[in-house]
Amino acid sequence: MPLVSSTSMLQAARSGGYGVGAFNVHTLEMLQAVVEAAEETGSPLILQSTVGTVKHLGADYLAAAATTAANRSSVPIALHLDHCTDFAMIVHCIRAGYTSVMIDASMHAFEENVAQTKRIVDIAHAAGVNVEAELGKVGGVEDEIIVAEHEASLADPLECARFVQLTGVPTLAPAIGTAHGIYKGMPHIDFARIQRVAELVTVPLVLHGGSGIPEAQVKRCIALGMSKMNIATEIRIVFSDAIKQVFKDNPDENDPRKYMVPAKKAVKEAAIEKMRMLGCFGKAADTR
Repeated sequence: MPLVSSTSMLQAARSGGYGVGAFNVHTLEMLQAVVEAAEETGSPLILQSTVGTVKHLGADYLAAAATTAANRSSVPIALHLDHCTDFAMIVHCIRAGYTSVMIDASMHAFEENVAQTKRIVDIAHAAGVNVEAELGKVGGVEDEIIVAEHEASLADPLECARFVQLTGVPTLAPAIGTAHGIYKGMPHIDFARIQRVAELVTVPLVLHGGSGIPEAQVKRCIALGMSKMNIATEIRIVFSDAIKQVFKDNPDENDPRKYMVPAKKAVKEAAIEKMRMLGCFGKAADTR
């Protein structure tokens, strides 16, 4: 089936009380691995690329690979541009075939965030493309965006409601205490804040910084209204560790197939585990 917008996929997840995994992929093998995981488990899937990955591989290459995967797959697959601050890059990715984009203007004042988000929503809506925006600031490092711990701030639930009303954005990522990267300790998630935001807005909510959050906390976030969870660092680590192990066992190995195959297998296994945790096994039919 062709690539789909993630709007209906995430609306179904919110109404159904489960989450959809959004996996940052940086190679063809990583993309194939998460697609195979979704096929095997009957799960809806969001493929994600950062701005850095788009610059590294090209939006057209990424969109072509994702389109091929979707056309060969029986589960719904969306292609999302994550954390983009550049208007021209967002438009470029939409034209290349992306079905979801994130405008991250969270570093600006509320009014400017509204203005930039509304501009993207108007353009994307005409193309049938989903839009995600952020309120508050999620800490940590996401490609070229660095938010120090002291600069991170939590989203105001009342501002979230006003923001959605003013922009018409179909998915919202409120900062609720998570961070990008691997946590040094237990994440300090503000569950009461998630609940309040979910009471005030009907659009699906997005959990950023999903790598390393304990399963009980993930499930609680989903039960409260989070419908999409971003996963990047964890699958990057298992991919790299599998390659390192090959060279540790055989330092003279020079056939990429010999180290990419175990790396792909490791990502697939990790993706299946995340999909299980999110409760989206067998939910592909919800958006067909």
